Amino acid sequence: MRPAIIHPTATVDPQAQIGDDTRVWHWTQIREDVVIGSESIIGKGCYFDAGVRVGSRVKIQSNVSVFRGVTIEDGVFVGPHACFTNDKTPRAINPDGTLKGLEDWTVTPTLVKYGASIGANATIVCGITIGRFAMVAAGSVVTRDVPDYGLVMGNPARLAGYVCPCGSRLPGGPTRQTEARTCPACGRVTVIEGNS
Repeated sequence: MRPAIIHPTATVDPQAQIGDDTRVWHWTQIREDVVIGSESIIGKGCYFDAGVRVGSRVKIQSNVSVFRGVTIEDGVFVGPHACFTNDKTPRAINPDGTLKGLEDWTVTPTLVKYGASIGANATIVCGITIGRFAMVAAGSVVTRDVPDYGLVMGNPARLAGYVCPCGSRLPGGPTRQTEARTCPACGRVTVIEGNS
């Protein structure tokens, strides 16, 4: 493997770790203690807050904001202009009018599991888990957990069905039972865990 390729306009803190064969493009900022795995692609104008974790073979499109407390596992796709939040009760100031500092709030973590996809302009509200190979439709506002293979859309995002690991929509809608569904595109059988 080759060392990471970092565009000269990108700002990468010396305490960040960027894996081999990862490419970081124009105007991206990667802060201290960020870890990004190998063979990932980080688009133009992205922001990675301190301590963020990103796996290997991840593709993050341009202008994505990933704030402190977010963990993105291997093989995840994040579309352009998506935003991950990290504070459930954001305020610029304390009740006494003083500017809030790091000690004045609590990070609420978010986890995006292996192979998931997040569409363009989606907002991921903190404190949730997006399941393996789940898909978040473009423009969605995700406020609760997304099951493995779940397809969510809307504001707030709601479960609309399920997707195959290949990305194609599986037949049928949401279910409360465990079911095996066959992908019409690739023929793979995916076991869906029922959701209440």
